[in-house]
Amino acid sequence: MVSEISWQLLKQASILGLAPVLSNEVDLIDLCTQTPITDDKIIINVSGVHFELTESLVQRYPSTLLGSTEREYFYDSVNKEYFFDRDPELFRYILTYYQHGKLHFPRNMCISAFENELKFFAILSDNLSDCCYENFIDHSKDIEQRLEDDKKSFAQSNKSLTVTKKTFREKLWAMFENPEENSVAYMIYYTTGFFIIISVLSNMAETLPYNDGKLMDTHPIRTYGDKYSNIFFCIDTACVLIFTIEYLCRLYAAPSRLKYVRSIMAIIDLTAVLPYYISLVVPAGLQFSGSLVTLRVFRVFRIFKFSRHSQGLRILGYTLKSCAEELGFLLFSLTLVVIIFATVIYYIEKFDENSTFYSIPDASWYTIVTMTTLGQCVLQMN
Repeated sequence: MVSEISWQLLKQASILGLAPVLSNEVDLIDLCTQTPITDDKIIINVSGVHFELTESLVQRYPSTLLGSTEREYFYDSVNKEYFFDRDPELFRYILTYYQHGKLHFPRNMCISAFENELKFFAILSDNLSDCCYENFIDHSKDIEQRLEDDKKSFAQSNKSLTVTKKTFREKLWAMFENPEENSVAYMIYYTTGFFIIISVLSNMAETLPYNDGKLMDTHPIRTYGDKYSNIFFCIDTACVLIFTIEYLCRLYAAPSRLKYVRSIMAIIDLTAVLPYYISLVVPAGLQFSGSLVTLRVFRVFRIFKFSRHSQGLRILGYTLKSCAEELGFLLFSLTLVVIIFATVIYYIEKFDENSTFYSIPDASWYTIVTMTTLGQCVLQMN
């Protein structure tokens, strides 16, 4: 039977001038056994959402799941459809690939989930369109780096589950990094968190104005920090003492001290206590000098210590880092708009004697305030 069909095909190929292509029996047999491409519709049910494709579309990509015979494992003979327990939102991008031959990456979706869908349907990420390929690679590298950092951190804090005895440094580091380690770790976690709150509230409360019944015109405005300076100094001393002990313990227990000192959190910890120690060595006459007052502003960085105690803040930091390029473009676009409108406003108001726009930067400030709908600006258009 096969030889008869082969002979018929050979006759047709000879007429069409294709005989050199079908010169051996293997090619003839493969061509005879190949499934003909049809335009029959196939129904695909993805977690309750139905999609329709044609055989001709899926058979363009025989190396994928839908284009191969492996899809028959998912065929539902009762409903006469192929059922896949997958994400229907991500499948829309898979469907687009079969329709147009280009794969697009959904930026608002989890990249790991998208990669899992590609692996399931046997589609290579190399098929990504040029408009999405670079963004996909950047996101992949960011996720890999984040997972690698988490893996290293976990490995350092928990070297091995099979190790029955840890050194004191390892135990101390584990208590600082993993509050769930034991009850002592929980106590350290909540104690440092409590003193962070006290420090921030104290820093705010000492700036409140204190009314001692004297006239404001004849006496300078005093604050609670001036009135109860000893109390606030004791509170600040207690907080700094706790933060210093925490910093020194972390420095001692860190697996790599040099790496820890250069980390962002270590810099924040050091910045939180540095103004206090500098104020101790500065002479009393220079306590309110410009440089020291400026240095006291750095005490506000203590609030960033909350990021170590909040998983949500860490996720926010990762999100801002991953969106840095988009945020930079947004800022660049805003800058262009501000410059354009500020220039227009300046030259419109230039010949008005009562104009308050003496330069383009003045008009830029007015433009920024107007665009951000703040509504509070000393400059006005005439």
